Order: sequence, then structure tokens, then C-alpha cells
Amino acid sequence: MLFYVDPGSGVPIFRQLMDQVRTHVAGGVLKPGDEMPSIRSLSVPLGVNPMTISKAYNLLVHEGVLERRPGLPLVVAEHDAGDLADRRREQLRASLAPAAQMAYRMGVEPLEAEALFRELLAAAAAEEDE
Repeated sequence: MLFYVDPGSGVPIFRQLMDQVRTHVAGGVLKPGDEMPSIRSLSVPLGVNPMTISKAYNLLVHEGVLERRPGLPLVVAEHDAGDLADRRREQLRASLAPAAQMAYRMGVEPLEAEALFRELLAAAAAEEDE
């Protein structure tokens, strides 16, 4: 399944879904024109209230990530290459900010943190290649 939720994470479920959609769009997993699962077809396997999914979808439409078409399923909105790169950067920034704050609080030197990030990035690439 493309989406999952962790009710115990402390992050509201609608935010988890929004973050996953943004990540999938930025990473190219979801491409412009791809249809989104219906609210009902997503709520049942995730065990989530349909209103929660509706809220996430509506906010993503408002952001311009998804596009509403009358009488048809929601689709991933068209975007240009520069917009995609910006979305990718913003998604990565949001994910790295807590780690950067933790490294700073722990007194980790920037070069050490950078080396660790490069190591983790290489490990993730190796994992993908398997």
C-alpha cells in the first residue's frame, strides 16, 4: 500500500497523509495526472475516519498539490520542474530540521553531522539497489 498511518506517532493522521502525498509527489512516485485513491477506498484499509482523509485531501487541493475535477477522482496537479525541485527541497528540509536541532543540542560538529548524513545517504542508496 502506498500510504500508512501510525496512530501512536503523536502526529495527526491527516498530517501524516499529507506528508506522505507530498513526499510521493516530490519523489516522483505520484506523477501529475495520477488518480488518488477515493476517500472510502483509503479509509477502510487504514482504519481511518473518512473525514480525516477528506481533510488531508482538501488541504492538499488548497496547496495546489492535488487537483479536484468535478465528478472525477482527485489527481496529482501539474507542476513544472522547478516547482518539483522546490517541493523536494522543502520536504527534505522539513525532515532534516529536527535532526539538525538534535545534533546542535548534542554538540555534534557540523562536519561530523555532514559525514554521518553522507554515510546514511550511501546506505540508503545501497539498500535501494538491492
